[in-house]
Amino acid sequence: MSDSTLTTATDRPQERGLRPTLNVWQAVGLSTALMAPSMAVNINPQAAVPSVGRAVPLTFLIAAVGVLLVAYVFVRLCQYYQHAGSVYAFVGATLGPRAGVVAGWGLVGTYLFYGVTTSSVVGIFGMSFLERTGLWSHPPTDAPFILTGVVLLLACWLTVASVRRGTNVLLTVEGATAALILAVTAVVLVRLLVGNAPAGHRFTMSVFSVPPGTAPSALFLGVVFGFLSFAGFEAASTLGEESVNPKRDIPRAVLGTTLFGGAFFVVVTAVEMMGFGTGKAGVGAFGSSSSLIGDLGAGYIGSWVGDTVTLGATVSAFGCCLACTVGSARLLFAMSRDGFGERGLGRVSRLGTPARAAVLVSTAMAVVLGLCIVAFSAVPEDTFVWGGTIGTLILLVAYALTTVGAIRLIFVQRRMPVPMWQVVIPLAALALLGYTLYRNVVPYPPSGPGHWFPVVAGGWLLAAVVAVLALPRTARRLGERLSEIAPAEGPGRTPEQARG
Repeated sequence: MSDSTLTTATDRPQERGLRPTLNVWQAVGLSTALMAPSMAVNINPQAAVPSVGRAVPLTFLIAAVGVLLVAYVFVRLCQYYQHAGSVYAFVGATLGPRAGVVAGWGLVGTYLFYGVTTSSVVGIFGMSFLERTGLWSHPPTDAPFILTGVVLLLACWLTVASVRRGTNVLLTVEGATAALILAVTAVVLVRLLVGNAPAGHRFTMSVFSVPPGTAPSALFLGVVFGFLSFAGFEAASTLGEESVNPKRDIPRAVLGTTLFGGAFFVVVTAVEMMGFGTGKAGVGAFGSSSSLIGDLGAGYIGSWVGDTVTLGATVSAFGCCLACTVGSARLLFAMSRDGFGERGLGRVSRLGTPARAAVLVSTAMAVVLGLCIVAFSAVPEDTFVWGGTIGTLILLVAYALTTVGAIRLIFVQRRMPVPMWQVVIPLAALALLGYTLYRNVVPYPPSGPGHWFPVVAGGWLLAAVVAVLALPRTARRLGERLSEIAPAEGPGRTPEQARG
């Protein structure tokens, strides 16, 4: 192997720049923070109501199954490859450098647009908290964007300063907020079970059934918001070069985050819907809520709970924005390093972090926000929805390419000792991803903001396709680098085979 091979913490060449110092909990912190369950469970379920009514928990259950199928793909690939490029490396090494660039650029775009979304949420929730507590009684209309700008600067600084510091912050913040939400959920569930909930609401399993008059295919219009909520579970895969034991810790972080997220989202959304009520009035109140757990906490426990949950969701959104910056910076760093060498965006700072890439992605997030404000008179609620939808459409494509690459590596080339019957898992993931993407593009939205979501998402991916076709020498150089990233002693390969 050449000196660019990426293997274990002890034999990675130090001149590559990134330092292997992170443990499994810091990898969990990055994935959990980018998934941001505390934020997502407060603001994402409402978007599925127009499509599925009371069956929102059912759409999250379907999304959880789909994400678990995709998680299988990431776990297997993380066992075989350790690289800061995540899907760029996975797809590039299995399907070729051109496909790898498209997938990697797609995930950079996903994280970038999610950074726009989550920084907007900080502005929305943060300003709501300041107003409700009287700390800022009469803020100007653009005040949420002031908080958004501060968050982008802080996320950039933490990414440049130290990912260890950043991931510790992420895990602490998200853990505390999730614990608070689970406590409120438990109180609501107990009151539903004993029969003393407000307005006579009771525990019911009807939230997992399709309402009369709703087509089963409509569930997949709601499933996209489930995928939006889970997005980021794979973020730990960008720490493959910075983990002390990547072949063990990164797969554990990816799978553990997915299992936690699945249980969290399904249980909490079910209790949320039951807490609001499954009748027409309850579903309507659910859909119009600005903070689901905050409103339930105020109604079932006390008004102070709403303020506390809103503050927690604000901090969770910041953690997600930080994780977006960390993940996208490492992806951009890895692609630049392999394509153009250890200069420019492919160079690390004296602290061993991709500082230049972090500054660029943070600037890009700010530019997207500025463009939306100036050109489209967007408010934070607009940039939240627009960024989240565009990012998810791109993400589904990146996940699909990664799944195809895993099928080729594991079941066609037989590089890992995996039973052949397990091919049904990535095939099922591919089918679910494909149908969800199809159902959210066809029929094509004729007007409104939704008309432009596929255009922007497709344009972002098309830019990568044009770039790799226009720069064949760079594509060949990427191919040479990607051919070297297989671990020296991967699953199913002996030391002798790896050296041979």
